[in-house]
Amino acid sequence: MFSLSVLLVSYLQMSQQIQKTTANGKGMLSNPRLVPVPGTLNVVMKQNVTVSCRIDSGSPPVRYTLFKHNQKVATVCSTDLTPGLFKLTISSASDMGEYKCKAEDNSSSAGKYSNSLTFTLLEPISKPLLSSPTSQARKGQNVTLSCLSENGSLPITYIFFKERRNISPPMKIQKREAAVIFLLINSSSDFGTYKCRAENSFRNNTKYSNSFNFTLAEERTHSQPLIICLGLILLLLLIIGLALAIHFFIIPSYKAKKFKSTRIPAGLPLTMNAEDSENYVIYAEIDPVKPEEEYVNFSAMRREDETAEKRAPATVYSKVLIRD
Repeated sequence: MFSLSVLLVSYLQMSQQIQKTTANGKGMLSNPRLVPVPGTLNVVMKQNVTVSCRIDSGSPPVRYTLFKHNQKVATVCSTDLTPGLFKLTISSASDMGEYKCKAEDNSSSAGKYSNSLTFTLLEPISKPLLSSPTSQARKGQNVTLSCLSENGSLPITYIFFKERRNISPPMKIQKREAAVIFLLINSSSDFGTYKCRAENSFRNNTKYSNSFNFTLAEERTHSQPLIICLGLILLLLLIIGLALAIHFFIIPSYKAKKFKSTRIPAGLPLTMNAEDSENYVIYAEIDPVKPEEEYVNFSAMRREDETAEKRAPATVYSKVLIRD
């Protein structure tokens, strides 16, 4: 009975000591927690941020170490369980993280690591571009409009407008791609002015696009292409007829007239000088020339004096080249 009482008293004393140690913040080292101060992970370039590494239990003093991509950044010490604070400046994309912290106290030689933390860089969006594959449309035609902001942190929310009235719900795009809507051109009022708006998480950063207008495409009748084809055919036939007339009628007629004015009549004697004329006379004969020929037969015969030695008259044939 006495032994049981002693054990009960010892248990109560140990429980009180554990409660007292817990109340004073002493005990087994807990896993640290790394959180941003204030509690937002959205940052902008050149922004100063603070992260806190804290534990719920441990044996002071506590040493906190901050790591970025497993590389040591800084170390702070605390004489109690006060969190360790680290100040950072976001100056490049690598400053987004990932971050972790390590806590070490007198009761733990290895220390414990926290959760990882990564910031999100907010970039202002650029002016969006509103475009369409076609700028002309007919009534009853389906058309598309695309809105894209090439710069700015994602996601980006787009809204389409006609005049000042929105014609689409907000479209949140998680990738660097355009928001697209489909429209049906029903009436002349659908050829109005269109715009789109883009915004993201960057504060006070809403941008409107350029204006875009559809124009009414001209309606072409089926007779117009037929008339154009007939006109081209008639023009081609006229050119062919003119070329044939020149080749078969105008050129041959011109050559015949020119040759007729310069030819020598058949049988016309050629006059020689005074000394030679007493002995012989040369007669030239030219066959009639055809308009399409370039050469004609030309024959010449020499007739000597009757007192001369009789011999067969010599006849010389030649071709004469006729040129215009």
